[in-house]
Amino acid sequence: MSLVDLEVRDGVALITLEAPPANCYSYEMMQQLDAAVLDARFDKAVHVIVLRSSGEKFFCAGADIGMLQDADPYFKYNFCLHANETLLRLENTPKLVIAAIEGHCVGGGLEVALACDIRIGRAGRSKCGLPEVKLGVLPGTGGTQRLVRVLGKSAAIELMSTGETFDFDRALELGLFNRVIGSDSHEAFERAVLEYAKQFVPPGRASRAVGLIKRACQTGAEISLADGLALERELQQRLFEGEDAKEGLAAYNEKREPQFTGS
Repeated sequence: MSLVDLEVRDGVALITLEAPPANCYSYEMMQQLDAAVLDARFDKAVHVIVLRSSGEKFFCAGADIGMLQDADPYFKYNFCLHANETLLRLENTPKLVIAAIEGHCVGGGLEVALACDIRIGRAGRSKCGLPEVKLGVLPGTGGTQRLVRVLGKSAAIELMSTGETFDFDRALELGLFNRVIGSDSHEAFERAVLEYAKQFVPPGRASRAVGLIKRACQTGAEISLADGLALERELQQRLFEGEDAKEGLAAYNEKREPQFTGS
């Protein structure tokens, strides 16, 4: 049964969650998401990844509560461990990852979105938040760790302790979302996100540089400044040894638009 679809279009990998009605994730979905992330990572034709939902009502409502209620603690622990590993794989992939958030994005759904580099929501009545405290548990798929890194400790603790859910405009105000797009339809929103993603694809953008900027920030934020600067130098050297840096410098000096290849 296919729960995750992968399609490559114009240099953009579109990873779609397909588990109606609410795209709740199970171990099987996480296995398929894990595989899709790896496929996109290894595909040289992919420069940007967009994670999206198949419908308009839910981006993702989090883990399947029925499954968690019936599972024993041993399975639950390993389920959470694998989900963490999958989202780390997404976060560590040296390609820009954009979450196209259409519909409610709550609980584990927001935790999935937090593992993406950029979050774009569709304007409307949808809600997001981490309400796990209302179930007597904490956000266990990275929410306590990633939300605090995005919002800071005080704001993150308050949102998770109250279990508040809020609209996408509020998410934008908080800095949780990068932008909110008003669209008349599901198709119009998808087109807008794809158009946004294409700006990071060659020949107009050096996608390898974008990917290594991501790696420098993701890893550098977790280590000392001195170690982060050392990482930055090493990544810069890798870019200097590639073709896009040569093209970018030459184009600048020749007063023309660069034609990048992602190499």
